[in-house]
Amino acid sequence: MRGLKDKVVVLTGGGGGIGSATCRRFGDAGAKVAVFDLDLAAAERVAGEITAAGGQAIAVACDITDRAAVDSAVAQTVEQLGPVDILVNNAGWDVFRPFVKTDAALWDRIIAINLVGVLNMHHAILPSMAERRAGRIVNIASDAARNGSSGEAVYAACKGGIVAFSKTIAREHSRHGITVNVVCPGPTQTALFEDYKQGAGNPEKLVQAFERAIPLGRIGTPEDLPGAVLFFASDDAAYITGQVLSVSGGLTMNG
Repeated sequence: MRGLKDKVVVLTGGGGGIGSATCRRFGDAGAKVAVFDLDLAAAERVAGEITAAGGQAIAVACDITDRAAVDSAVAQTVEQLGPVDILVNNAGWDVFRPFVKTDAALWDRIIAINLVGVLNMHHAILPSMAERRAGRIVNIASDAARNGSSGEAVYAACKGGIVAFSKTIAREHSRHGITVNVVCPGPTQTALFEDYKQGAGNPEKLVQAFERAIPLGRIGTPEDLPGAVLFFASDDAAYITGQVLSVSGGLTMNG
């Protein structure tokens, strides 16, 4: 895709399944990748894979719920790679449990990671993008935001908030040449999905039910997501902003 070479990319949750696959794809495209993750060892592994393949990447430890940590991580990235051109908010976390069996402490943690962390990242990076009148932001939400998902009430609320927030930021910063778009994964083989399966009475039966319901006949893999993310981050999507794209094998077909 056009316009990714030498662009500085910050991607949160870069040590995980979707995050690591997307980081590697940005590296393949010639971007300079800052792999942000709470787990520094995981981030270092992904950054090492990118550099071993001839790309450029750094690993950055970052707790996105801590604004001071976010500011420090962004400053480290700018110092080592240059101003941030592309922000991908991918980090997320959940516990699969019926809402009435959750408590306020759990709500606070889910909201801090899935919503407040995204606000922190935008607030730290947007001013520089606006000053330079250029930037691409891709937020990873979830089809739980569009259709609901049993056992994920607060997570779905956060992801729905990210969709609305992204559309608003797209409007506020269009005059600065910044585009903001959202990718919503469907069921995808990640650590989060493994936890979701274990919360079911019969994990194998749950997987089979998903496979029957998905028109393309399989659960997604992390490698199914980077194409959509890189498209929104590229010059090929320069005239697209405020949009939401499901990557779900057809499980959800939102107009």
